[in-house]
Amino acid sequence: MSFASVRESYGARADEYIAAVGGIEHLAAADTALIERWARDLNGPVLDVGCGPGQWTHLFTGLGVDASGVDPVPEFVERARASYPAGRYRVGRAESLDVADASLGGVLAWYSLIHTEPSAIGEALTEFARCIRPGGGLALGFFTGAELAPFDHAITTAYFWPVELLQREVEAAGFTVTHTEQRTDRPNRAHAALLGVRV
Repeated sequence: MSFASVRESYGARADEYIAAVGGIEHLAAADTALIERWARDLNGPVLDVGCGPGQWTHLFTGLGVDASGVDPVPEFVERARASYPAGRYRVGRAESLDVADASLGGVLAWYSLIHTEPSAIGEALTEFARCIRPGGGLALGFFTGAELAPFDHAITTAYFWPVELLQREVEAAGFTVTHTEQRTDRPNRAHAALLGVRV
């Protein structure tokens, strides 16, 4: 599935997506707590990559974190600006963030790379590494499974990633992985999170 097709698929169903999963209230409390702790330890601006309708960026701002959001779907960016007008949101994509080298304290990519072809995920991770200053943080949320495999996501094809395999990709891009966790409380689609530090 091409980048343009993914963007168009989300744009066409933006209202449906936001109603179903587009709010902080839709997240597990454990995930929110994990990311809040992660964000509080960062030094410098945080970029919410794949920010969707802006819920994480808004949460960070409420914590006093200098955060902004970027998303490839214009409909999401428009909704984020309308819902959280104090925030900063723009259209963009993970592989080309349009920020200076080593200018960020952290990048959050929460389920933002799930549709990325596995052979291309290194491009996004390398871009994150370029933008994050040494000692800065990376936080990923994703679907996990025993094997790297595609599945029929409600919007378009997504991928299950074994935690160890994605960890190797993250480390190859220039990070030290400091924390991983998995949760299997959702039928058929286990959740995983990974935290890393830019070396």
